[in-house]
Amino acid sequence: MAKTKTEKIAGIEEQIQQLENEKKRLIQEQKAQERKDRTKRLCKRMGLLESLLPDTITLTDEQFKTFLEKAVLSDYSRRILDGLTAQNAATAAPQTAETAARDNPTPAANLTHTAQESGEGEDTDEGNGARRSG
Repeated sequence: MAKTKTEKIAGIEEQIQQLENEKKRLIQEQKAQERKDRTKRLCKRMGLLESLLPDTITLTDEQFKTFLEKAVLSDYSRRILDGLTAQNAATAAPQTAETAARDNPTPAANLTHTAQESGEGEDTDEGNGARRSG
């Protein structure tokens, strides 16, 4: 038996409600994943910072905040950050979503690679002059 227009409208409204509920569920899942990703990123980065600067572990929250503010706002660190972000922007622009997913290493891998390139951990006169005296 054929549906009446009223039955068709009711069916479509039910589908709309189901799709809206599905949309809400997907948005909630996406937000939950973004929170998990952020937490993971923060833990990795703070772990890296503490491993490179173990003396910061004993600082109070206020002292740590002061240290970061002074370190991050220095001209030298701003130049480094500007260079890295410009490098990321230059490489991200020509890539498609497919090649970006395939070619870009994880952020932790980028940090490790950057530390190796800057000479951190090496016994040379280059890199962080504060580590060597003399």
